Amino acid sequence: MVGEHTETLNVAPRRIGIVGLGLIGGSLACRLHDAGCDVLAWNHTTRPYADAEARGIRCLPSIEALAAERPDVLVLCNPLRAMPETLAALADALDERTTLTDVGSVKGMVREQVEAAGLGDRYIGAHPMAGNERSGWSAADPALYDDALWAVTVRPDSSYRRFLAVAGMITAACGNRMIVVDELTHDRAAALISHMPHVVATALINEMAANPERDIAAALAAGSWRDMTRVALTDPDRTRAMVEEDGANVAALLRSVALRLLAVSEALDGSVDGDALARFFAEGQPFRNFKAEQGHGGIHAPERVLELPEQGWQTVLMESARRGEHVIRLRSPHTAVVRELSHIR
Repeated sequence: MVGEHTETLNVAPRRIGIVGLGLIGGSLACRLHDAGCDVLAWNHTTRPYADAEARGIRCLPSIEALAAERPDVLVLCNPLRAMPETLAALADALDERTTLTDVGSVKGMVREQVEAAGLGDRYIGAHPMAGNERSGWSAADPALYDDALWAVTVRPDSSYRRFLAVAGMITAACGNRMIVVDELTHDRAAALISHMPHVVATALINEMAANPERDIAAALAAGSWRDMTRVALTDPDRTRAMVEEDGANVAALLRSVALRLLAVSEALDGSVDGDALARFFAEGQPFRNFKAEQGHGGIHAPERVLELPEQGWQTVLMESARRGEHVIRLRSPHTAVVRELSHIR
């Protein structure tokens, strides 16, 4: 079965609603419009409406009006701090046929808020790993989603029909990949690869700003400094909100990183055995090997077909994600095509 099947199930929803036309929502709206979807949107201010309408996106005067259009999928791209108010407005307005999803970087908290609003039975969480340090409609670009991976979060009682709607939007309309996880796993992983690094990057620029030699250091700053501090250029209020929303996971990781850095400082001043520094720099070699394989023409893992049973499809997909497999496309209502793209040996 490996590499033999190229057909794709066309499950892309045709009408998609977007709440919030900032960087992520605006870029997604453009991407979906370019894929031939009927895209409708509501934003908390009408500032981007003229440009969005010119781009082919139909803008509505209220979130209730957007819900009344009965989109196949409604994507919440509003700030997480606005989620309770947004969900309250949708609670009585959202048609039962519409599947609700979002793009938030924290999934457990959103799930709790969706449940509190009485919309849990029609919700499938999602988080596109796409973005940059810019913000607002003026930064919107459909290319932001080029080769993007989405994390899709499900529970044992999640509706397969609603999962297919979100998965179709991601794979068939956006042309992206996805993995499927539960909310707790997602939030721990997002803290490790996104939320905690934002704090570390901010600590680095804070250290520079406080250093008396900062002007000399700024003159010497090159690629490594740029790459390590890029995310610290993000709107600090947005970063703070993101970090606080995943606070427990971020706090635990920061303590772990702090212990690693303390061990390096002790090795450098001779407080511990001389092999400690060598062990520190060698410990991450499996990740270096993984990145080297990516850099040398990419990872050429073959495609394989994953069978998705009527019962337990959630477990099958989550086990696939733990093997480092990404869903490339859906081949039939109960088969997905996957490739092993993120397995660190």
